[in-house]
Amino acid sequence: METNLTEQSEEVVHKELISFIFRTNNELQLIMSNVLKKFDITRQQYNVLCILYAEYPTPLNLNSIRDQMIDRMSDASRIVERLRIKNLIERTQSDFDKRNVQIHLNDKGLSLIEQVRPAMSELYRQVEKLNTEEQEQLKLILSKISGNNS
Repeated sequence: METNLTEQSEEVVHKELISFIFRTNNELQLIMSNVLKKFDITRQQYNVLCILYAEYPTPLNLNSIRDQMIDRMSDASRIVERLRIKNLIERTQSDFDKRNVQIHLNDKGLSLIEQVRPAMSELYRQVEKLNTEEQEQLKLILSKISGNNS
């Protein structure tokens, strides 16, 4: 009987932890969405812009962008097209392979990223509540949970 109670209490703790992770994720996404709304971009669009910014001035192809996206279920080609329509990126086809499209930030996209980054301080303040050791522990714990050992 005692093991059954222990198993039940462990299950309750696990459910509470998962619930807390989801609530924290939702809160951080809400903060981020509210910041990005001021710049008329979504979280997924910002993610793509940051990926391109990290590699700037080197262009990337769609698969490279897709592989680095936080939300892997997002439709990368649709997001890239919306960024192109907003005139934040440019797409160029390879002279050798028409299927190979290179994507890079243009001046307007660079300018937007440089405006958004300081505005994200509202989001970063949430993590600044933790000291350096706690931040490292959290990274390790979340990496274990997600199976991402980077």
